[in-house]
Amino acid sequence: MRKIIYNLIRTMLYLPLGIGMIFSNKLRKFVKKRIFQNIDLGEKKDTIWIHCASVGEVNLAEPIIKKFLDETKEKILLTMMTDTGMGTAKKKYADEIRVDLLFFPLDDYFCIKKILKRIILKKLVIIETEIWPNLILLCSEKSEVVLINGRISDRSIDSYTKIKFLLRKIFKEVDIFIMQTEKDKERIISLGAPESKVYNYGNLKFNIELPKYEKKELDDLRKKINEKGKMIIVAGSTRSNEEEYLLEIFDKLDDYLLILVPRHIERTTDICQRLLQGYNYRRWTDIYKEERREGVEIIQELSKNDTEIIIVDKIGELRKLYAIADIAYVGGTMVDVGGHSLLEPLFYRKPPIFGPFTQNVRSIAREVVAREIGIQVNGVEELYKAVKNYELENKALKDRGKDERKNKIEIEGRIDRFFEENSHVVDLTFKKIIKS
Repeated sequence: MRKIIYNLIRTMLYLPLGIGMIFSNKLRKFVKKRIFQNIDLGEKKDTIWIHCASVGEVNLAEPIIKKFLDETKEKILLTMMTDTGMGTAKKKYADEIRVDLLFFPLDDYFCIKKILKRIILKKLVIIETEIWPNLILLCSEKSEVVLINGRISDRSIDSYTKIKFLLRKIFKEVDIFIMQTEKDKERIISLGAPESKVYNYGNLKFNIELPKYEKKELDDLRKKINEKGKMIIVAGSTRSNEEEYLLEIFDKLDDYLLILVPRHIERTTDICQRLLQGYNYRRWTDIYKEERREGVEIIQELSKNDTEIIIVDKIGELRKLYAIADIAYVGGTMVDVGGHSLLEPLFYRKPPIFGPFTQNVRSIAREVVAREIGIQVNGVEELYKAVKNYELENKALKDRGKDERKNKIEIEGRIDRFFEENSHVVDLTFKKIIKS
């Protein structure tokens, strides 16, 4: 009965959606790609359906997909919500004939039925907490449904609690919940997930395959953007009102290059107009020109000006910039957003500085602080002190002080152990999916 009510409500919403599509080309394209896409999946075969929300989940799914491709014979159907997620998936699986890609059809009952007619569904694997009633209920009639790397954030728990009576029915159709932390486990049980079906195996993010760069490539990039050898601060995934904090401490520093990488690049114009008018700044796309010659990307020589700040207005640059940073700051933590990935700078052996708001990465933040492989700060004063401490350590290291080299080796060793001790998550998760 609840399924009928849900789909009646959805049908009623199609009318205003249709009117909106008449007046919005962007909305029209968005809906057309998802509801009216061509569902051509070739020969009907045994299939594992893996559903992601966006780029982050597509990346998280990669080691699990690799396990399926290496250890099973089923095809993979990978669905995602966003254009950026689709773009990332196409790059990853362009040459993999066993992986099909589709946009998720916005939980449309008839589209999901159409997909299920074209595959022999063996399992549905949902990455993180994508709770779509039609997807779960229709797939549960044909196969096991598994939710992995599940998370119930501080912000979402209140909203979910209000619809707990609906979630309980949906959760009964899920065979396994594999959550990131004990708190996530407790929360999903409180929302109606049967306790016997809920496990905590840790966070799949520890197994993300990040790009590795040659030393020469990084040295060349560092020289090109930082000819005068300044200390480089990379502030990654910054959010609205967070850049102000960084500029406040930057004004107190000498001989630094600040690289701002906003979480949403559409904010770069506003940041430039509102905050950077008094600084000698450059946009990344202005100084990092690209040409296409027979499919090869040629990087032109950069300007020699004494740039103080670089603002990155291009997707996909952050990881390489963390790799060349002297000091790494992780955004979404000085404002009440909940924090972004602390693991990315750590992967490149850069202990991160981050603020008090870490709801989205709470367990990782706690471990980072406990293991002394990063610094959590409260406010601008502590942020400034943390930067100055790292500055002194970096300068001492460049002067080749024996104690400083030893300290750096010890920190990198602690970072290595941190990753090693959490590297079991993919294996445990995959084994549980297979056995379900």
